[in-house]
Amino acid sequence: MARTFIHPEGTVKPAVPLSHGVRKGNILQVAGQVAFDEQGEVVGRTVAEQTRQVLANVKRVLEAGGASLDDVVMLRAYLTDVAHFAEFNEAYAEFLGGDFPARTTVYVGLPPGLLVEIDALAVVD
Repeated sequence: MARTFIHPEGTVKPAVPLSHGVRKGNILQVAGQVAFDEQGEVVGRTVAEQTRQVLANVKRVLEAGGASLDDVVMLRAYLTDVAHFAEFNEAYAEFLGGDFPARTTVYVGLPPGLLVEIDALAVVD
């Protein structure tokens, strides 16, 4: 079974050596997405604004790989500051709605201006 490398149309390929996503069979792994728009510019200065952009980017990669948010079984969120947790959760819940996938949240250093990164694992029926 071959791997399919996912690069959503209209988005800038990463400047680092990775694919936006990789699908093999019914498994789709979305690489960590940050708050870049389609031109590679940072969107938002607050964790809520960036969370919405990051999740939109995750959704874009999922769709390019033949999946949707409904196929996601796990999201991993990386925040730069524990003080952002409540604001992140509010934007996260607003974007995803009701039933939530499993999630792990950790605190890390990200490049300047970036406050959140999220990756996803989807199983496609």
